[in-house]
Amino acid sequence: MIHFVGAGSGGADLITVRGARLLGEADCVIYAGSLVNPDVLQYAREGCALHDSAGMTLEEVMAVMAENEKAGKTTVRLHTGDPSLYGAIREQMDRLDELGFAYDVTPGVSSFCGAAAALHAEYTLPEVSQSVIITRMAGRTPVTEGEQLRKMASHGCTMVLFLSTGLLEEVERELLAGGAYTSDTPAAIVYKATWPDERVFRCTVGTLAKTARDNHITKTALITIGGFLGTEYERSKLYDPTFSHGCREARE
Repeated sequence: MIHFVGAGSGGADLITVRGARLLGEADCVIYAGSLVNPDVLQYAREGCALHDSAGMTLEEVMAVMAENEKAGKTTVRLHTGDPSLYGAIREQMDRLDELGFAYDVTPGVSSFCGAAAALHAEYTLPEVSQSVIITRMAGRTPVTEGEQLRKMASHGCTMVLFLSTGLLEEVERELLAGGAYTSDTPAAIVYKATWPDERVFRCTVGTLAKTARDNHITKTALITIGGFLGTEYERSKLYDPTFSHGCREARE
Protein backbone atom coordinates (compact mmCIF):
# COMPACT_ATOMS: atom_id res chain seq x y z
CA MET A 1 0.00 0.00 0.00
CA ILE A 2 1.17 3.50 -0.81
CA HIS A 3 0.02 6.46 1.29
CA PHE A 4 0.31 10.04 0.07
CA VAL A 5 0.53 12.14 3.23
CA GLY A 6 0.43 15.89 3.71
CA ALA A 7 3.21 16.82 6.13
CA GLY A 8 1.53 20.10 7.08
CA SER A 9 2.67 23.68 6.68
CA GLY A 10 5.95 23.41 8.56
CA GLY A 11 5.57 22.84 12.28
CA ALA A 12 6.30 19.17 12.98
CA ASP A 13 3.30 18.93 15.30
CA LEU A 14 0.91 20.16 12.59
CA ILE A 15 0.87 16.83 10.78
CA THR A 16 -2.46 15.07 11.24
CA VAL A 17 -2.87 12.22 13.70
CA ARG A 18 -3.50 9.90 10.75
CA GLY A 19 -0.41 11.14 8.92
CA ALA A 20 1.79 10.56 11.97
CA ARG A 21 0.35 7.06 12.42
CA LEU A 22 1.03 6.15 8.79
CA LEU A 23 4.60 7.41 9.08
CA GLY A 24 5.06 5.19 12.13
CA GLU A 25 3.81 2.16 10.21
CA ALA A 26 5.77 2.74 6.98
CA ASP A 27 8.65 0.59 5.77
CA CYS A 28 9.74 3.37 3.43
CA VAL A 29 9.22 7.14 3.35
CA ILE A 30 9.84 9.21 0.23
CA TYR A 31 9.80 12.84 1.33
CA ALA A 32 10.20 16.19 -0.41
CA GLY A 33 13.40 17.18 1.38
CA SER A 34 13.60 20.69 -0.04
CA LEU A 35 10.22 21.59 1.50
CA VAL A 36 9.23 19.21 4.28
CA ASN A 37 10.51 20.05 7.76
CA PRO A 38 12.93 17.18 8.58
CA ASP A 39 11.59 17.18 12.15
CA VAL A 40 8.44 15.51 10.77
CA LEU A 41 10.52 12.40 10.14
CA GLN A 42 10.65 11.83 13.90
CA TYR A 43 7.33 10.02 13.47
CA ALA A 44 8.93 7.38 11.22
CA ARG A 45 9.85 4.16 12.98
CA GLU A 46 13.42 3.06 13.55
CA GLY A 47 14.79 1.20 10.54
CA CYS A 48 12.43 2.84 8.06
CA ALA A 49 14.09 3.50 4.70
CA LEU A 50 14.20 7.24 3.92
CA HIS A 51 14.47 8.71 0.42
CA ASP A 52 14.81 12.46 -0.19
CA SER A 53 12.98 13.14 -3.45
CA ALA A 54 14.47 16.63 -3.92
CA GLY A 55 17.03 15.29 -6.38
CA MET A 56 14.91 12.48 -7.81
CA THR A 57 12.89 12.31 -11.02
CA LEU A 58 9.33 11.01 -11.25
CA GLU A 59 10.67 7.80 -12.74
CA GLU A 60 13.06 7.30 -9.82
CA VAL A 61 10.31 7.92 -7.28
CA MET A 62 8.04 5.45 -9.02
CA ALA A 63 10.83 2.85 -9.13
CA VAL A 64 11.18 3.01 -5.34
CA MET A 65 7.42 2.69 -4.91
CA ALA A 66 7.26 -0.28 -7.28
CA GLU A 67 10.15 -2.05 -5.58
CA ASN A 68 8.46 -1.72 -2.20
CA GLU A 69 5.08 -2.82 -3.54
CA LYS A 70 6.57 -5.95 -5.08
CA ALA A 71 8.25 -6.71 -1.75
CA GLY A 72 4.96 -6.31 0.13
CA LYS A 73 6.12 -3.20 1.99
CA THR A 74 4.26 -0.04 2.93
CA THR A 75 5.37 3.29 1.48
CA VAL A 76 4.55 6.85 2.59
CA ARG A 77 4.99 9.57 -0.02
CA LEU A 78 5.35 12.65 2.17
CA HIS A 79 4.47 15.99 0.60
CA THR A 80 4.64 19.46 2.09
CA GLY A 81 1.41 21.18 3.15
CA ASP A 82 -1.56 19.49 1.54
CA PRO A 83 -0.70 17.26 -1.43
CA SER A 84 -3.55 18.62 -3.55
CA LEU A 85 -1.93 22.07 -3.91
CA TYR A 86 1.13 22.20 -6.18
CA GLY A 87 2.01 18.69 -5.02
CA ALA A 88 2.48 17.00 -8.43
CA ILE A 89 0.61 13.97 -7.13
CA ARG A 90 -1.72 13.42 -10.10
CA GLU A 91 1.11 12.14 -12.29
CA GLN A 92 2.17 9.74 -9.53
CA MET A 93 -1.36 8.45 -8.99
CA ASP A 94 -1.85 7.92 -12.72
CA ARG A 95 1.32 5.82 -12.87
CA LEU A 96 0.17 3.79 -9.87
CA ASP A 97 -3.19 3.20 -11.56
CA GLU A 98 -1.35 1.91 -14.63
CA LEU A 99 0.69 -0.42 -12.45
CA GLY A 100 -2.34 -1.61 -10.50
CA PHE A 101 -0.95 -0.50 -7.12
CA ALA A 102 -3.32 0.60 -4.36
CA TYR A 103 -2.92 4.01 -2.74
CA ASP A 104 -4.76 6.57 -0.66
CA VAL A 105 -4.33 10.24 0.27
CA THR A 106 -4.19 11.82 3.72
CA PRO A 107 -4.73 15.60 3.59
CA GLY A 108 -2.51 18.03 5.42
CA VAL A 109 -2.58 21.59 6.74
CA SER A 110 -1.73 23.82 3.78
CA SER A 111 0.73 26.68 4.15
CA PHE A 112 -2.02 29.10 3.13
CA CYS A 113 -3.76 28.13 6.36
CA GLY A 114 -0.47 28.50 8.22
CA ALA A 115 -0.01 31.97 6.73
CA ALA A 116 -3.43 33.12 7.97
CA ALA A 117 -2.55 31.82 11.43
CA ALA A 118 0.75 33.72 11.37
CA LEU A 119 -1.08 36.88 10.33
CA HIS A 120 -3.84 36.43 12.93
CA ALA A 121 -6.14 36.96 9.97
CA GLU A 122 -9.42 35.70 8.52
CA TYR A 123 -9.46 35.46 4.74
CA THR A 124 -13.25 35.71 4.43
CA LEU A 125 -14.48 38.83 6.19
CA PRO A 126 -18.10 40.00 5.75
CA GLU A 127 -18.41 42.92 3.32
CA VAL A 128 -14.69 42.63 2.48
CA SER A 129 -14.19 39.32 0.71
CA GLN A 130 -16.03 36.02 0.67
CA SER A 131 -13.69 34.34 -1.80
CA VAL A 132 -10.06 33.25 -1.76
CA ILE A 133 -8.07 32.86 -4.97
CA ILE A 134 -5.06 30.58 -4.60
CA THR A 135 -2.77 30.93 -7.58
CA ARG A 136 0.77 31.69 -8.71
CA MET A 137 2.67 34.04 -10.98
CA ALA A 138 3.61 32.56 -14.35
CA GLY A 139 7.31 31.72 -14.45
CA ARG A 140 9.22 28.71 -15.72
CA THR A 141 5.94 26.85 -15.23
CA PRO A 142 3.30 28.73 -17.25
CA VAL A 143 -0.35 29.32 -16.39
CA THR A 144 -3.27 29.11 -18.77
CA GLU A 145 -4.47 32.23 -20.58
CA GLY A 146 -7.54 32.58 -18.40
CA GLU A 147 -5.49 32.33 -15.23
CA GLN A 148 -3.10 35.20 -15.86
CA LEU A 149 -2.51 37.01 -12.59
CA ARG A 150 -4.02 40.28 -13.81
CA LYS A 151 -7.25 38.45 -14.61
CA MET A 152 -7.34 36.80 -11.22
CA ALA A 153 -6.59 40.16 -9.57
CA SER A 154 -9.49 41.84 -11.36
CA HIS A 155 -11.89 40.30 -8.83
CA GLY A 156 -10.39 42.24 -5.92
CA CYS A 157 -10.97 39.43 -3.44
CA THR A 158 -8.49 37.79 -1.09
CA MET A 159 -5.51 36.32 -2.95
CA VAL A 160 -2.79 33.94 -1.84
CA LEU A 161 0.18 33.46 -4.16
CA PHE A 162 2.35 30.38 -4.03
CA LEU A 163 5.70 29.99 -5.80
CA SER A 164 5.95 33.69 -6.66
CA THR A 165 8.40 35.22 -4.19
CA GLY A 166 11.20 35.49 -6.73
CA LEU A 167 8.96 37.33 -9.21
CA LEU A 168 7.55 40.13 -7.07
CA GLU A 169 8.24 43.01 -9.46
CA GLU A 170 6.15 41.22 -12.08
CA VAL A 171 3.60 40.34 -9.41
CA GLU A 172 3.17 44.02 -8.51
CA ARG A 173 2.63 44.98 -12.15
CA GLU A 174 0.11 42.21 -12.73
CA LEU A 175 -1.85 42.92 -9.54
CA LEU A 176 -2.18 46.61 -10.43
CA ALA A 177 -3.06 45.80 -14.04
CA GLY A 178 -6.10 43.91 -12.79
CA GLY A 179 -7.66 47.23 -11.81
CA ALA A 180 -9.21 46.17 -8.49
CA TYR A 181 -6.16 46.71 -6.27
CA THR A 182 -4.16 49.90 -5.81
CA SER A 183 -0.57 50.34 -4.74
CA ASP A 184 -1.91 50.96 -1.22
CA THR A 185 -3.92 47.73 -0.99
CA PRO A 186 -2.72 45.78 2.06
CA ALA A 187 -0.42 42.84 1.43
CA ALA A 188 1.88 40.60 3.44
CA ILE A 189 4.77 38.23 2.88
CA VAL A 190 4.80 35.22 5.20
CA TYR A 191 8.12 33.40 5.24
CA LYS A 192 8.09 29.73 6.30
CA ALA A 193 4.67 29.83 7.94
CA THR A 194 4.51 27.74 11.16
CA TRP A 195 8.21 26.84 11.01
CA PRO A 196 10.37 27.80 14.02
CA ASP A 197 11.94 30.60 11.94
CA GLU A 198 8.62 31.98 10.64
CA ARG A 199 8.64 35.68 9.78
CA VAL A 200 5.82 38.04 8.76
CA PHE A 201 6.26 41.21 6.73
CA ARG A 202 3.23 43.45 6.30
CA CYS A 203 3.35 45.83 3.36
CA THR A 204 1.24 46.96 0.40
CA VAL A 205 0.85 45.81 -3.19
CA GLY A 206 3.18 48.61 -4.25
CA THR A 207 5.94 47.64 -1.81
CA LEU A 208 5.98 43.84 -2.15
CA ALA A 209 9.23 43.66 -4.11
CA LYS A 210 11.03 46.20 -1.90
CA THR A 211 9.88 44.44 1.28
CA ALA A 212 11.24 41.12 0.04
CA ARG A 213 14.55 42.70 -1.03
CA ASP A 214 14.99 44.58 2.23
CA ASN A 215 14.45 41.40 4.22
CA HIS A 216 16.36 39.05 1.90
CA ILE A 217 13.32 36.88 1.20
CA THR A 218 13.71 35.00 -2.09
CA LYS A 219 11.76 31.76 -1.62
CA THR A 220 9.73 29.63 0.80
CA ALA A 221 7.20 32.39 1.36
CA LEU A 222 3.54 33.06 0.58
CA ILE A 223 2.19 36.37 -0.69
CA THR A 224 -1.22 37.46 0.62
CA ILE A 225 -3.19 40.37 -0.80
CA GLY A 226 -6.49 42.04 0.01
CA GLY A 227 -8.70 44.06 2.31
CA PHE A 228 -8.81 41.22 4.82
CA LEU A 229 -5.47 42.59 6.04
CA GLY A 230 -7.09 45.96 6.79
CA THR A 231 -9.14 47.08 9.76
CA GLU A 232 -12.61 47.58 8.24
CA TYR A 233 -15.19 44.78 8.12
CA GLU A 234 -18.76 43.96 9.14
CA ARG A 235 -19.75 41.81 12.08
CA SER A 236 -20.69 38.21 11.26
CA LYS A 237 -24.42 37.54 10.97
CA LEU A 238 -23.94 34.13 12.58
CA TYR A 239 -23.41 35.62 16.03
CA ASP A 240 -25.49 38.77 15.60
CA PRO A 241 -28.33 38.71 18.19
CA THR A 242 -30.71 40.37 15.69
CA PHE A 243 -30.18 37.58 13.11
CA SER A 244 -32.25 34.37 13.17
CA HIS A 245 -30.98 31.00 12.00
CA GLY A 246 -31.70 27.30 12.54
CA CYS A 247 -30.13 27.22 16.00
CA ARG A 248 -31.30 30.54 17.44
CA GLU A 249 -34.15 33.03 17.20
CA ALA A 250 -33.37 36.72 16.74
CA ARG A 251 -33.43 38.84 19.87
CA GLU A 252 -34.48 42.47 20.07
